[in-house]
Amino acid sequence: MPVAVLIPAYNEAATIAEIVGRARRQVDRVIVVDDGSRDETAARAEAAGAVVLRQADNQGKGAGLWRGMRHALEQGATAVITLDADGQHHPEDIPKLLVAHRRCPGRLIVAARLSHRDRAPGVRRFANGMADFWVSWAAGYPLRDTQSGFRLYPAEFLRQASPPEPGRRGFVYESSLLIQAARCGCYPAAVAIETLYLAQGRPSHYRPWRDTSRIIELVAGSLIKRGMYPSGLLRSLRLLPLAVNPDEVLIKQHDSENKP
Repeated sequence: MPVAVLIPAYNEAATIAEIVGRARRQVDRVIVVDDGSRDETAARAEAAGAVVLRQADNQGKGAGLWRGMRHALEQGATAVITLDADGQHHPEDIPKLLVAHRRCPGRLIVAARLSHRDRAPGVRRFANGMADFWVSWAAGYPLRDTQSGFRLYPAEFLRQASPPEPGRRGFVYESSLLIQAARCGCYPAAVAIETLYLAQGRPSHYRPWRDTSRIIELVAGSLIKRGMYPSGLLRSLRLLPLAVNPDEVLIKQHDSENKP
């Protein structure tokens, strides 16, 4: 199982089967972590061909990611691609992440919503911008779309990564992984994808003010431990030299799987 797709899901019966089916056309192995859903999410994911891991109760996205990542590594995955179950990501963009992974196999790849960003609600764009600033500072590296859950994690990094801390098992864990990646030299890089916000979709589980405040709390604690990390701030603003070029593996929206 060279690459596995991991989909954390909570009450996503309306969309999960389609997302699993589309993802399976890109990779052989799809893992769904059902995070205590009260609907038919698990049954529909399994019927669509996913390996389903069930949480007894709702523990948060970070907890689901951690469990799925451990399972994928145990099964021999060389990389894990995460995407959301609600239809906000195109599984057809998975080849772009694979291209970037081949170019720079040691780096975490973020599918960054850089095209048509005006489609996102204003409050969401503001919250994401705030999160980008703070997480980039803590990482000491300029990061794009830190709140995108569509990512490729190399197995080498996941073997070093720490699990979510108590009280931080939700969306904040994805920010923690970006910071951890930068600090161990697995500098996150961006692949440009289209911004999708579906009017008919269910409300996002991400709560801009609540979850962004938790991210800022995480980052503030990290910065205080490092004496506010002034060099990290300057690097995140590109005012000091960086270890690697942040645009090195940026793949444009029109790039295809066949490009080297």
